[in-house]
Amino acid sequence: MEYRRLGNSGLHVPLLSFGAGTFGGRGSLFSAWGDTGLKEARNLVDLCLDAGVTMFDTADVYSEGFSEELLGAAVAGRRDKVLLSTKAGTATGPDPWQMGTGRSRLIRSVEGSLRRLGVEHIDLFQLHAFDAGTPVDEVLAALHDLVRAGKIRYVGASNFAGWQLMKSLAAADRSGFPRYVAHQVYYSLAGRDYEWELMPLAHDQGVGAVVWSPLGWGRLTGKVRRGQPLPASSRLHRTASAAPPIDDERLYDLVDVLVDVAAETGRTVPQVALNWLLTRPTVATVIIGARNEEQLRDNLGAVGWQLESEQLARLDKVSEVTPPYPYQMYYRLRGFTPLNPPLV
Repeated sequence: MEYRRLGNSGLHVPLLSFGAGTFGGRGSLFSAWGDTGLKEARNLVDLCLDAGVTMFDTADVYSEGFSEELLGAAVAGRRDKVLLSTKAGTATGPDPWQMGTGRSRLIRSVEGSLRRLGVEHIDLFQLHAFDAGTPVDEVLAALHDLVRAGKIRYVGASNFAGWQLMKSLAAADRSGFPRYVAHQVYYSLAGRDYEWELMPLAHDQGVGAVVWSPLGWGRLTGKVRRGQPLPASSRLHRTASAAPPIDDERLYDLVDVLVDVAAETGRTVPQVALNWLLTRPTVATVIIGARNEEQLRDNLGAVGWQLESEQLARLDKVSEVTPPYPYQMYYRLRGFTPLNPPLV
């Protein structure tokens, strides 16, 4: 397994990480993702470690904290062999102290995650969302104190807009607080919005992309095809309303090309979709999720080989969308290139 630096930090992460969102099965959304129990969780962790996948990602909101508990139990006794990543900031309940990223909430969240994971520190702690109701300096000061206390090693963000991330980075530089070295983002062949503003920002500021839902919310498995019913096992039956949107015909065109490239390479559709992501600028690690051993083994086959340049070009073309103003100027008009040179 190849490792990459996470942004401009000294932390090296594997190309593929494992997402424990399928652990636990509690709540309407996460039960649709999966209901992996402890025995299977240990088996999946074993397979990951055998393949060199040493980073495991979860969040306090996944299955009401049960995902963290199961992940902690699954890696017990092997703490020195794994990197643990978790997140906080989205609401875990209706009360004010159960939402946002104010100082009190962050301290409580980190302490709760440490307890559920059964560890003394978190390797990468990420804010699950931007909290517009809390001053950025308060958020960063709390993270600074948690780093100094040895409870977290590195900090990151997730699902931030460009201005939110840049404001946070500027405040960190101004006050000497820890910078976000990771941005956990939605990015896939089915959703390339990350490239418009967040990718150039990450390139300029040294922030590594930690990619979530790289298979487009389960749409890029090769099982969602034009003229065919949605498979009975697809989580889209229960979670489509929460999925990042994509036009059906555009999706079908994309999957058609993925199927062709998979046949040419002797790989599976998910492997091709994941491998494409690993060629993209700023991507440090791609989070794979699996409900069972078969899915995990297939996803692990995304590394150790390369797509041909012509195949990459076909995938780029079929998945391309026209950016909104003002980004289309940078992409379409040659005169704007010096202002914001394209990375892709």
